[in-house]
Amino acid sequence: MAVDYKELKKGGFMRQRQKDCFSMRLKSVGGHFTAAQLGTIQQVAEKFGKGYVHLTSRQGIEIPFIRLEDIDEVKKALHEGGVSVGVCGPRVRTITACQGCAVCASGLIDTQKLANEFDKRYGGRELPHKFKFGFTGCHNNCLKAEENDVGVKGGIKPQWAQDNCTFCGVCEAVCPEKAITVDAANGEVRIDRDKCVYCGKCIKSCPTDAWQGKAGFVISFGGLYGNRIAVGRHFLPIVFEEEKLYAIVDATLAFFEEYAKPSERFANCLDRVGWDKLEKRVEEILCVRK
Repeated sequence: MAVDYKELKKGGFMRQRQKDCFSMRLKSVGGHFTAAQLGTIQQVAEKFGKGYVHLTSRQGIEIPFIRLEDIDEVKKALHEGGVSVGVCGPRVRTITACQGCAVCASGLIDTQKLANEFDKRYGGRELPHKFKFGFTGCHNNCLKAEENDVGVKGGIKPQWAQDNCTFCGVCEAVCPEKAITVDAANGEVRIDRDKCVYCGKCIKSCPTDAWQGKAGFVISFGGLYGNRIAVGRHFLPIVFEEEKLYAIVDATLAFFEEYAKPSERFANCLDRVGWDKLEKRVEEILCVRK
């Protein structure tokens, strides 16, 4: 019987050099696996593979040397242990995320919660080409948000509380974009909103809580890391509501489906049809949902 290798790859089985052997990709969301799932993966790797796994660059796990004749039995063993096979091909791929504010002291947003919600809404969705989402909790950017087709970074919009300020100048010193000017002589602190990147360093460093703020989402578009490298672009203000974030993503994926040629990555599509078209599309979402 003929083997449909394209369908196998779509279902997470990548052909190896060795005849009828596959490196099996497992489903991961935000790099999170339970200890019980890891136990199942160990058992499958020992029984059906060669006793080891490969950790991918996108927080996933692959088990090499799965034989063609064992695939159905392997799927059954994984399912019984609460593990799913991943996906490949032209669709939404593994969603990456750092630990976020639920664990990390630097985190500004709950990246794991968002990654799981994105997986429910968009995981495995078929598109003109592969599409990657990545979440990082703060501007330390451990998960490199701008490498993704759409990246979401935790940010915070600072507001100055004059009554608490001692004009010590710490905020001006730590601001990486030199957006803050402290004028102690006149009792003023000014922030250039066009320079602010919502990193929150002024808030974290202020000894008197003179800087406060609300956390939100800093979104980048069109990142690419492969044969061609492109850094995702920022053109939206910080977004605070989750529903606005989903609406922006819905519009972005619809745009990709509408304009992309088959096997054309999102960044290449935007370069061809014009970034201004996407900017107008997503900016309309913010205006409508104010």
